[in-house]
Amino acid sequence: MYNSSYYETMAEYNHWMNQKLYGICALIPDEKRREDVGAFFKSIHGTLNHLLFGDRVWMGRFIKEPFVAKIGQELYTNFDELRQQQELTDTQIIEWSKNISPEWLNQPFQYTSGVDGKTRILPAWVLVTHMFNHETHHRGQLTALLSQLGYDPGVTDLPFLPYLNAIAIL
Repeated sequence: MYNSSYYETMAEYNHWMNQKLYGICALIPDEKRREDVGAFFKSIHGTLNHLLFGDRVWMGRFIKEPFVAKIGQELYTNFDELRQQQELTDTQIIEWSKNISPEWLNQPFQYTSGVDGKTRILPAWVLVTHMFNHETHHRGQLTALLSQLGYDPGVTDLPFLPYLNAIAIL
């Protein structure tokens, strides 16, 4: 259904947005980043942690190197280390996306959910699409939290991704 160029674009978008948002989050005092504000994963730091968790779980499945951690587990207490690890993971996703094939995307992919413990089989493209959708979903929550604190994340729309080199016509 999908070709790999879609996923390469989404990998670049994921990286771009993570860089933007981590840049903003670095301006916020650690105590404020960790404050429980009632978000799905409590805080800005918790949301950033969950984003990295999701990326690592899905990539672990895709490259057959399982990532073992529990949902909601704090992976990195230190913000700078969390940021560095997200950068490394984003780079891994970009490199991986360059090598996926339409044939692989259309094959059945079996995984066991960490949410409900059930094993499912779906076309790989559904699960890869889900990984990128999951990132966008939780970054949307993050931008809402940042906006509530008075930080403007700027334009977050895919057509503004620098990787696309879109030309604006006046």
